[in-house]
Amino acid sequence: MRILVVEDEIKVAEALRKGLEAEHYEVTVAYSGEDGFFQLNAGTYDLVLLDLMLPGRDGLEILTTLRKRGFATPVLILTARDTVENRVQGLDSGADDYLVKPFAFPELLARIRLLLRRGKNEQPLFLAVGDLAMDLVARRVTRHGAAIDLTVREYELLEYLMRNKGRIVSREMLAQDVWRVKERSTPIDNVIDVHIARLRRKLDGPFERKLLKTVRGIGFVMEEETCD
Repeated sequence: MRILVVEDEIKVAEALRKGLEAEHYEVTVAYSGEDGFFQLNAGTYDLVLLDLMLPGRDGLEILTTLRKRGFATPVLILTARDTVENRVQGLDSGADDYLVKPFAFPELLARIRLLLRRGKNEQPLFLAVGDLAMDLVARRVTRHGAAIDLTVREYELLEYLMRNKGRIVSREMLAQDVWRVKERSTPIDNVIDVHIARLRRKLDGPFERKLLKTVRGIGFVMEEETCD
């Protein structure tokens, strides 16, 4: 499980990293609001631990922006702001839980386990982008009602892109999360590009509206093309 910790107090951030890694979580730490916002747009996480008082971008600003974009990853706010108004504001902004500093680490772990279980239970059975549909139970993909035949890797690639609908997905993200290659290289980039080209032909070739788009120099995005 991948957890992003957005916390500007270095001692707190490192204590959280060490404690969570000891529990076998994969942890990334961002020490500012800007870095946290970048990490959330550049990678995929199962849970976010978000401080509110951050340099660069306030935690509530980050959370509100992401929720408006459809970001569904569970977010647990960690903050010294402990008034009822602060808690209500955090929850209304899209937080899934709220923990006031200082807190006991076992309580944090219990809340993390609860949010991760809840996230698994709420996983969708279907994904859709425009008239493209993916049945995650039957592992069946259709567009405009017609079945699309995909290889196992193409299916995994498409599922990842559809789960990140509207978000730019970099080659580095695909290398790590789909191909499970830790270090990006020219050979894996070439493999990714070949699979993207094959997938694009199957998904968009017969249709006027294109769903799989290349963002030059950055990566790829799945989104419905709007009419003028």
